[in-house]
Amino acid sequence: MEHIHPTFDKIIGRDAKESLLGQFSKVIWLTGLSGSGKTTLAIALEKELYKMGLLTQILDGDNIRSGINNNLKFSLVDRNENIRRIAEVTKLFLNCGVIPINCFISPTVEIRELAKSIIGPQNIIVIHVKAPLAVCEKRDVKGLYKKARAGEIKNFTGIDSPYEDPLNPDIVVETDKLNIEQSIEQMLTVILPLLKTK
Repeated sequence: MEHIHPTFDKIIGRDAKESLLGQFSKVIWLTGLSGSGKTTLAIALEKELYKMGLLTQILDGDNIRSGINNNLKFSLVDRNENIRRIAEVTKLFLNCGVIPINCFISPTVEIRELAKSIIGPQNIIVIHVKAPLAVCEKRDVKGLYKKARAGEIKNFTGIDSPYEDPLNPDIVVETDKLNIEQSIEQMLTVILPLLKTK
């Protein structure tokens, strides 16, 4: 673009920042229906990684939509833009050597591929937090499914907007079958070797 002059080549690089922090930076991307357990698992995972001396940052759908993306709705166009912005912010954390833990429904294959294209497929660990729709509706702590069923919320994923399962996730966590501790143990088995430098 005219009048834009990036200075990426002049700032301290990711390798140096990873070395400073003693960790490898990867994006842990949790996708799944509302109520599947993404945020619950992200919070528990962050606590475990913190105990191990790893620096993380949770990026959560509700938090992002109340701030940087508060002008977006829930059409597929806005959902794409939501994920595009999130991926760009995520890349900034990644380049600081931080480990972003992202909790976003990110409902379609296309949207997740968009995120991967921005972040780099080699930098992202995709976790499908999986639970049947009926289980997610039963949990429904925010009352969103009830409102969607009543027509008060439009374009709600799983009701009148699609959710497409990831084609080749790195991990599938079935939260209707595993408790939090079991889920975290399953995730750490895959994640930890990719994050620790020693």
